Amino acid sequence: MVRESNFTKLCNTTTLLVVNDSYPGPEIRVHRCDTVFVNVHNQGNYGFTIHWHGVKQRRNPWSDGPEFITQCPIQPGTNFTYEIVLSDEIGTLWWHAHSDWTRGSVHGAFIILPAENETYPFPTPDADQTIILESWYDGDYKQIIDDALAAGVSPRQPSAYAISGHVGDTYGCPNDTIFRMQVDSEKIYLLRIINAAMNEHFFFTIANHTLTVVAQDASYVRRFTRDYILISPGQTMDVLVSANRNVGQYYMAIRPFSDSSAAPVDNITTGIFEYTNSEGGLNASLITLPVMTATDAMINFLNQIRNTNVSQNPGMNVPADKDIKTRAFIAIAVNNLPCNTCVLGSRIVASLNNVSFVSPRIDILQAYYNRNMSGVFTEDFPLNPPVFYNFTGDLTNFNTPIEEGTRVIVVNYGEGVEMVLQATQMGAGGSHPMHLHGFSFYWVGTGFGNFNNETDPSTYNLVDPPLINTVHVPGRRWVAIRFFATNPGVWFMHCHLDRHSSWGMDTVLIVRNGRTKETSMRPPPSTMPRCPGT
Repeated sequence: MVRESNFTKLCNTTTLLVVNDSYPGPEIRVHRCDTVFVNVHNQGNYGFTIHWHGVKQRRNPWSDGPEFITQCPIQPGTNFTYEIVLSDEIGTLWWHAHSDWTRGSVHGAFIILPAENETYPFPTPDADQTIILESWYDGDYKQIIDDALAAGVSPRQPSAYAISGHVGDTYGCPNDTIFRMQVDSEKIYLLRIINAAMNEHFFFTIANHTLTVVAQDASYVRRFTRDYILISPGQTMDVLVSANRNVGQYYMAIRPFSDSSAAPVDNITTGIFEYTNSEGGLNASLITLPVMTATDAMINFLNQIRNTNVSQNPGMNVPADKDIKTRAFIAIAVNNLPCNTCVLGSRIVASLNNVSFVSPRIDILQAYYNRNMSGVFTEDFPLNPPVFYNFTGDLTNFNTPIEEGTRVIVVNYGEGVEMVLQATQMGAGGSHPMHLHGFSFYWVGTGFGNFNNETDPSTYNLVDPPLINTVHVPGRRWVAIRFFATNPGVWFMHCHLDRHSSWGMDTVLIVRNGRTKETSMRPPPSTMPRCPGT
């Protein structure tokens, strides 16, 4: 049940749209390969949808959730049942609203435990703990982005960052609560860490303890140990930590990372890693997190992530050069367009290959499936930038023409796809967490500066690339991803910095049906929400 509830933080009371009166929302725990039905009742004041982030939903885009991409909003006073079809996902995922900015308060963990008779590919933890990293705003999330879009400006910064709904002890309000994780000495814990923040990458640490990363985006990775992790909006990480220090209380903490000139507020939010039977104050008050602008710490962490050849993972199936039938080189940018009604005479937009995505009023999936609706989208998203320039150079006085439209990429079932995602210095520059619905993809390459299609492919890792659903594209760099288009349907692709997505840093991948029923989309359920005005 989704409705408005009051929450008090930072000595202020705010009304939020939440699930079952809780922030964050309830955790869903299932097993690998289950099918899950979730009936969502909207008792709020406006329509919204729910997305099951990282679930591939094979042949079932009808329950994927992004508003006006695969469905229209669930209107107030109505309900809709999602059918969540799990396949090879394992570990930690999450669910969140996918309408405007409502995901800021409508989100929760989606935990996929091993199937019966299946084990972990690492020492079995004694317990696990979900940790959700969040942006806290005093105010209505939808109203914040609606007001910013109307004025043509960037939405305001969050009032605080939160750990599983708690803002900790660093913001000066004596009534604020702090997240506490109770642990027993010498036991091993699996932390299920989710970055649900609206626009912030986070460093995360536990003072005096080491963190062993074992999974990302519901796929196991080769284990590696650090004293911090970096996690981008949309991403999930499974991390082992041993309670092997002196009995006591230790800070856990997050702070944002930014390589953009439009930096977030450099706040540190705290939690407590608390041994049972500990007495007195904190053992370690010194929090050793990288500074917010620590690009080297970001790159060093990302470079550690590799796939692992364990039986619990899908067999490695990286498209080879000969398999690639569609190649896209996508320049990511923030731009401006004239606006007579905006406060500065222009408005901020964002683009992929100079196209700023416009959300339609009838969902693309319905229009594509029914074939009798014209004018909803066009199948001409450019697979290369219309203008090539020094993407990562000084672009202070440089601009390129931007078009607005609902333009999609269409590929045939089963073909290999390569996308090179190029960060640019247009706008404020910086990193972008790019998320593709309906797929996990192999992150096969990265490099500094402008992508060179003659020399850079020779640096690809086709041996053990991570299998993920949200890739961190660092500022002034490029990344390359590959996958086989074996999931027919309509799938959203967007930056998971929500202000960027709201400005149009989005596109849609349509995968045509194959030749058999098993390689074709399922028909829609009869209960799909109706689009406004239809």
